[in-house]
Amino acid sequence: MYGPADHRVTFLPEGWSTRVPDGATILDAANWAGLPIDSVCGGRGTCGKCRVTVTARRGAMATGSVLACRTAIQSDCTVEIPTPAAARQKVRLHGRSVAVSPNVQKLCLRLAEPSPDDARSDLRRVAEALAAAGLEPRANPTVLRDLPRLLRESGFFVTAVICGGELIAVERGDTTGQTFGVALDIGTTTVAAAIVNLETGAVEAEESLLNRQVSYGADVIARISHAVRTHGLADLQESIVGTIHDLLASTLERSGVRRDQVYEAVAVGNATMLHLLLGIDPRGIGVSPFAPAFQDPVIMRAADLGLRLHPEARLTTLPLLGAYVGADIVSGLLATEFLRGAADRPRLYIDIGTNGEIAVRSGERCLCAAAPAGPAFEGAQIRCGMRASEGAIEQVEIAGDVRLRIIGGGSRPAGICGSGLIDAVAALRTSGLLDESGRLARPEEASGRVPDAVARRVVRQNAVAGFLLSAPEDGIVLTQADIRALQYAKAAIAAGTAVLLSRLAAAPQDVGEVLLAGAFGSYLRPASARILGLVPWIPVGRIRAVGNAAGEGALAALLSRGEREAARQMTRHVEYEEISGSAEFSQRFTAALAFPPILNSE
Repeated sequence: MYGPADHRVTFLPEGWSTRVPDGATILDAANWAGLPIDSVCGGRGTCGKCRVTVTARRGAMATGSVLACRTAIQSDCTVEIPTPAAARQKVRLHGRSVAVSPNVQKLCLRLAEPSPDDARSDLRRVAEALAAAGLEPRANPTVLRDLPRLLRESGFFVTAVICGGELIAVERGDTTGQTFGVALDIGTTTVAAAIVNLETGAVEAEESLLNRQVSYGADVIARISHAVRTHGLADLQESIVGTIHDLLASTLERSGVRRDQVYEAVAVGNATMLHLLLGIDPRGIGVSPFAPAFQDPVIMRAADLGLRLHPEARLTTLPLLGAYVGADIVSGLLATEFLRGAADRPRLYIDIGTNGEIAVRSGERCLCAAAPAGPAFEGAQIRCGMRASEGAIEQVEIAGDVRLRIIGGGSRPAGICGSGLIDAVAALRTSGLLDESGRLARPEEASGRVPDAVARRVVRQNAVAGFLLSAPEDGIVLTQADIRALQYAKAAIAAGTAVLLSRLAAAPQDVGEVLLAGAFGSYLRPASARILGLVPWIPVGRIRAVGNAAGEGALAALLSRGEREAARQMTRHVEYEEISGSAEFSQRFTAALAFPPILNSE
């Protein structure tokens, strides 16, 4: 993975290290390592706040005090970061700290009014005040339209709004306490949004909704097929923008934030979802050699997509790793710090959803791939399936009878979501009602094998075997067909995992940690995932559910330029593998359809 021109950089006092290519800056390396270095000018060398000390090096690099954003790495080196650089405000995301350093900055300005001795243009007056603070943004032409009136009506007391390296607005008075952004996680089935205070890092409101695009197909292949039809791409873009509008309306109302106070949106999702959001033809993703139209981050005006935020708000995506491993996985790896720090044993990251994505890290190599799991984990095509929302069965236990845990509480479930489905099938497996092939016991076979209260739940409806999860009047039944759908879904992920492990010469039993992510990941019980064979049979303590890590990564990227840069650099640290059409994947998929033997409970 790493070439002869790559160099190792070690940062003090933390002692963290990373590898970066020849010519990358120290600021780039710090961002990749997850270390905060102040750089309010965005790395243009004008603010002087990113000064660090190179204390040792091998080769031609100079030692001493340097600007991190302007110093290229030309050899292995050790860099000391001053303590004040690490003292910036931090927020806790996914059990770790993220330094608040957003792409959107505001600066309150008290400007001298024009006089016979000072006839500078209005724009130059603003620009020079910003330059004095170490900021030299380029001015968006739209700023000029209202600038003369705004300056004079406000008595030349204004706030400059900078997004990236661009001055996008000048506002009347001091609005520095009113700076917000939105993090968007655009899933194939579910879309989530969070309104975030960019000054404090606080999430003001968050919500998720069903992606309206489901009416055009449950998976990305169906949507790509629709997109190539006449008006199909417009239909799909209108659907996702409409879903986001609904989320914004709800979250903005709950948070009390105005639309014109939201200056940036960060969007993550798989490659197809981002193509459709941006109105880009996705047909290249659907056929070999599976080439997306873009992979690097895209930055554009949110208004150009029809999103109603601040008129000059920007929308940016995180990069894609490949046609079927998109920005949502980059975001999840970012949130969990999957690529940071040492890895003595192989690590797995599995995003459980319609398009199951897998990353495997061993030593200094990291491979990723996608496995076509289908919509079963999202509750789609399951008789009583639903997404992980209020009323869904999220956990199932079978002992003397069936015990359920329902999202939002209550005793009358509306359906079952992915984590509940995994739990239910695992419980049937351990109770003896489900054999290794996935066949559900018939009613006459259940009697005497399990307690009577459980045996009575094994039913046959219209010649189809099923298992009642709640009272008969609720109609929540798990069918043999549901179990088969889950088998196909888990086999796809298990096969993809096995292929990647084999390509890194790693054995399943050697895996040191498995991170399970997805829309229902917060409710998923690792023991149940292991019983199904969804993950290798390793000690349960090594398996960790990390919830909606993609959404957490989007939040981190929204709050921190450093995290965003780390995401951008990830494309050179992770190798994308196309495996779904390979003979090896097919063989391993067939082998993974059966449930594994139940071993010790460690």
